Amino acid sequence: MLRPGDRRILEEYLSHLRIERGLAANTLAAYRRDLTRYLAALAREDVDPAAVVPQRLGDWLQALRTGADRGSPLSAASAARSLAAVRGLHAFLDAERLSTTGDPSRLVPTPALPARLPHPLSIDQVEALIEAAGRPGTGRDATERALRDRALLELLYGLGARISEATGLDLDDLDAAERSALLRGKGGRHRVVPVGRCALEALAAYLTRGRPALAARGAGTPALFLGSRGTRLTRQAAWQIVQRAAAAADLTDLPEPISPHTLRHSYATHLLHGGADVRSVQELLGHASVTTTQLYTQVTVDSLREAHAGAHPRARRGA
Repeated sequence: MLRPGDRRILEEYLSHLRIERGLAANTLAAYRRDLTRYLAALAREDVDPAAVVPQRLGDWLQALRTGADRGSPLSAASAARSLAAVRGLHAFLDAERLSTTGDPSRLVPTPALPARLPHPLSIDQVEALIEAAGRPGTGRDATERALRDRALLELLYGLGARISEATGLDLDDLDAAERSALLRGKGGRHRVVPVGRCALEALAAYLTRGRPALAARGAGTPALFLGSRGTRLTRQAAWQIVQRAAAAADLTDLPEPISPHTLRHSYATHLLHGGADVRSVQELLGHASVTTTQLYTQVTVDSLREAHAGAHPRARRGA
């Protein structure tokens, strides 16, 4: 249960995030959950959010991991997400001159996260997935939807786009003559990426024989990918398209379920396998730091190590 003053602070901060930073509804909902848990913990100990000290914040973070704050225990990744929300709140209180202790979160380290290697698909698996997406199903506009689905997967893999970047594309963001696309990434960062032949062909087929039928159901939108009502395809709908294609391609028995991000992982890994340098892949993926991109180099090193162990005469067991 939040105190009236705490609830007012929460609503003011969420309003700031919505209006000033333009955060999406899902992101705001996640912030609300994390901050409600934090403020409720402070209320139980009669601590004012504007007077929190680093030690108190560190104790709360530890309680998150163990569930001692009366909530479910959180993993390091989930605790880090909660801490990011709390950092934002304290930075807001400090900027608005409402805090008597400055920003205590500056002195609280983020929980260490274990390195989590991505599980990319093989090239054959990617081809099977895209082929399955392009097979028409049943029902109205089945052919048109199959053209859209294939184009979407070709683009996710061919551009290494995030799902939000793919569904956020407008028609004018494509430049067929230059074989490029404008992607709007995280933090308002934009980047222009090359579009390969397969993706261009799939997009041309969709734009000629698929999108017009879907667009006829709506009131008109510049969105590239459309749903069944002629409006912009949602991220959830795009995720379901990938899931259906994975099931149709019999690609469900894998270390991790296939998601739109799996195609982005595969794009990066295959580029590095093909000889692309890390800095170029960083630019193509839109990573703010090359450290994130270097995670994929470990995948390629592991693959090379396996190939070496299985093929080199002095590396085989018992040699």
